[in-house]
Amino acid sequence: MKWLAVVGLLLLSLPDVAAQGRRDLRRIPLPDSVQKEPDTILHINRIFVVGNRLTRDHIILRELTLKEGDTVSLSRIDQVISQDEKKLFNTHLFNIARIRKLPVDKTTIDLLVDVDERWYTFPSPIFELSDRNFTEWWQNYDHDFTRINYGLRLYQFNVRGRNETLTATMQFGFNRVFAVRYTIPYIDRKQKHGLIFDFEFQESKNIAYRTLDHKRIFHSSRHLLSERRTFGLTYTFRNSFYERHYLSVDYRLTTVDDSVRLLNPDYLGNERLDQDFLSLEYQFSSDHRDVIAYPLNGYHLLLGARKLGFGFDVDKTELTASYAIFLPVGKKYYLSNYSYAYWSSPDTQPYNQLGVLGFRKEILRGYEIFVIEGPQYLLNKTTFKKEIFSRTYHWARGPIEQFRHVPIALYLKTYADLGYVWNYPDYEANSRLTNKLLVGTGAGLDLVTAYDVVLRFEYTFNGEGESGFFLNVKKEF
Repeated sequence: MKWLAVVGLLLLSLPDVAAQGRRDLRRIPLPDSVQKEPDTILHINRIFVVGNRLTRDHIILRELTLKEGDTVSLSRIDQVISQDEKKLFNTHLFNIARIRKLPVDKTTIDLLVDVDERWYTFPSPIFELSDRNFTEWWQNYDHDFTRINYGLRLYQFNVRGRNETLTATMQFGFNRVFAVRYTIPYIDRKQKHGLIFDFEFQESKNIAYRTLDHKRIFHSSRHLLSERRTFGLTYTFRNSFYERHYLSVDYRLTTVDDSVRLLNPDYLGNERLDQDFLSLEYQFSSDHRDVIAYPLNGYHLLLGARKLGFGFDVDKTELTASYAIFLPVGKKYYLSNYSYAYWSSPDTQPYNQLGVLGFRKEILRGYEIFVIEGPQYLLNKTTFKKEIFSRTYHWARGPIEQFRHVPIALYLKTYADLGYVWNYPDYEANSRLTNKLLVGTGAGLDLVTAYDVVLRFEYTFNGEGESGFFLNVKKEF
């Protein structure tokens, strides 16, 4: 997992003494005569970029609201600069991004963009659970170490200094995966259009062939039980700073062993041993979060529509919508809320295409060990937190420059989640948690550090009268 590699490098880079602040980058004040006139119109003369050894200037300048030759009022200049600094940080290219005003005369300024680049190459060892989370592995599958995946995942960020990303995966163990993804955010001079290429080959001697009482039942064998090949191409369009459009086309081919068909004739539908289909998906994202890795202010809207089939072995339409809002409420207290809606049709689907609440961000806290299947479901998650500690450690003589700045923050939180899943017709084996209100509430700690690493320690009670400790390694939503 990438976070394991990051934590290891951070531990090597931590100083033995108290933190020292980064060199002073406070903005140079404008002349007093100008500061007294907030309606003064400032002209942006030149923009200088420093600190970028690899990243191209145009990738950085793309994120700035202000361009050379623009004008802005004195009363707005600091707000615009603050927003641009956050946009630069959210590219995930820099540890620190600061913009300073350099006065030229009473109404003209230059801007100095000073960035500290991240480490861009992560040969990350894979040692992870094949299950959805730690609690499912511990409780449902008796912490069986044969269910571990291992291997190597290479992340090469900022390829060619153009914010392109190459991800290559070689995974063995419970599931074998070979995958390559290449992301090109901009293919045109105006930096609005991009492409994403995907290929994945997956094979397994273990397969979840059925769900019983909302827990997946696995079949294991010494020979291969399933193979899956996926080819994908995504076109991206970024017309503004905060809105993005995605249009994806995928081809997927899945084959299973005859023993899987005998155990569940409807695994691929109609007792088939193979299943192939094309899918077309559109997504719209409006992202106004202050820091994407762990937001405390702003909002994020995501809408999606997906069609699977087009005359092949699958016929399914999916619509999704999510909205997350993050509100600072004063004195280092923060309130956040996440809502998600899923709708699919028709209701009759092969087992491997069933809609499921319980994966990725769509997990209702307190129900981590369950998968709750249904053609439609709703989810709402609310968190109230308090910042306990936040500090950036700096080791000026650290052996790895990109790991000399180590931010660490700790948040104490309480939360409450609500969910509702409509059951599939005649799906009685998994109906205990459907067609009823699901509730989870609890308290925990979030540890946030460099390179987007978030560790969540939570103790949760659910509406079934159950409780437990849950460990997660990603932000809530």
